[in-house]
Amino acid sequence: MLGGTKMSKICYVIAEVREQKLRQVTFEAIQAARLLNNVEQIHTILLGHQLTELAAELSHYTPDTLYVIDDASLTHYSADLYREAILSIIDQANATIIVGHTAIGRDLAPVLSAALHAGQISDVIAIEGDTFTRPIYAGKAFEQKQFTADETAIISIRPNNIPPASALPSQGNIEARTLTQSAALRVMVKDIVRKASGKVDLAEAKVVVSGGRGVKSADGFKILEELAEVLGGAVGASRGACDAGYCDYALQIGQTGKVVTPMLYIACGISGAIQHLAGMSQSKVIIAINKDPDAPIFKLADYGIVGDLFDVVPILTEELKATIQN
Repeated sequence: MLGGTKMSKICYVIAEVREQKLRQVTFEAIQAARLLNNVEQIHTILLGHQLTELAAELSHYTPDTLYVIDDASLTHYSADLYREAILSIIDQANATIIVGHTAIGRDLAPVLSAALHAGQISDVIAIEGDTFTRPIYAGKAFEQKQFTADETAIISIRPNNIPPASALPSQGNIEARTLTQSAALRVMVKDIVRKASGKVDLAEAKVVVSGGRGVKSADGFKILEELAEVLGGAVGASRGACDAGYCDYALQIGQTGKVVTPMLYIACGISGAIQHLAGMSQSKVIIAINKDPDAPIFKLADYGIVGDLFDVVPILTEELKATIQN
């Protein structure tokens, strides 16, 4: 897809809400829209229920129109309902649409791409005008892509790679819309039961403390949770730790789990299998704690500590507590 490009002058950002809060990737997506060449209008679409406060907040980041569809049926994400809601707003034949490369965005982007017969570039980590950079081969290489036609384009951006947008001096226009449900809807989400929930969203956390088989048990994760709490971060895990039953699969980071790009990644008792590295290799700073000096994770780490994590992590936690208190 690399070649001549003609990006649309109208861009729509799909906001994402979790537990009645705007996700950080929403503001990153707005900044991504500002980075595009020749964009004259940036609109935002906010879907959900009881959105008055969120709409007021988001309007300060939206240069043009913030479209809001506030409906009880949108309390939880549904691909069918989101598709209908978004298509009722986007009527341009060549709009650019930006979503976060999150669980919702990875599902929604291809749905919109199919409905709009649009090209799609996923997992974007950098934008230079009309050129989009994304990792390939589990992060071992990068490719640059462009859209080659003046048609509808879908872009999903990886969280924690594009800086969030700053608020604008003036408030954008808020336009309320009504959801019209089609009889052809196939799925309706009534409720979501979360098996694992942390104080910090793992996909957007600035600090991630992860454990592998070296943690040895579910109780072993408690010291990782304490360290993550001190650092204001989230707890993750390798596939091996999840398979062993030490933690829920919702914490899994890797090729078949979540992809994270925090400012700081602390790998505790993780050997460094290529499948795990695919999910965290783009972290800004990586610290590895492992008692095996030959563990592959040390080849990737910026800093390595050879030692038993059950000795190292508590000391690190206490030192950080003392530093923060002082």
